[in-house]
Amino acid sequence: MFSPYLDGAISGRDMHAMEQHLAGCPPCRADYAALARTQSLVAGLGRRPAPPELALKLRVALSQAVSRSLSRRMDALWVRLENALNAVMVPATAGIVTSVFAFGLFIGVVAPAQLQGSQDVPTSLYTPPQLAAAPFDPLGAAGAESLVVEIAVDAQGRVQDYRILSGPQDAQQLLPKLNRMMIFTIFQPATNFGRPIPGRTVLTFSKVNVRG
Repeated sequence: MFSPYLDGAISGRDMHAMEQHLAGCPPCRADYAALARTQSLVAGLGRRPAPPELALKLRVALSQAVSRSLSRRMDALWVRLENALNAVMVPATAGIVTSVFAFGLFIGVVAPAQLQGSQDVPTSLYTPPQLAAAPFDPLGAAGAESLVVEIAVDAQGRVQDYRILSGPQDAQQLLPKLNRMMIFTIFQPATNFGRPIPGRTVLTFSKVNVRG
């Protein structure tokens, strides 16, 4: 009870009993005197300022502790989120794969049959302009005197412009005749998802005769 006795932290009855015991007990009196001197020496040191680097060390240690705690919390949160996403994404992925497979099967089996049995233009594809009416008979086989023309067709099937891609050396002499032909030429316009749009096409004329 020396420490609480020195600090005055005992009751009056205990303090009186300690005083009586110390008065009649030399060994305890010597121990008490040594403890009292130690307390006096420590009290004489006074308050000492903390080292300047102590505050920095404490802040670093606290920051590291908070970072580790936050990292553990984020890891735990990420694991829970990943588990939740896996539970949702696995069925969703299976559903997507099944849908893609079914769509591919439908396109591979049903669509070709519809295209072969119907002359309608597919509404899900792009189709280039197609010749509908013209004051000449274009031939598909190109000969030595063939003329290849690229034609720009508007959404109404009328010729907007054209240019000669290749032809005989005197192809420029055909321009007046080609101009008259293009005025009366009608195309089925290009379509995109069934909607008429402007487009371009290439026609080949063979056995061109520049006389007359």
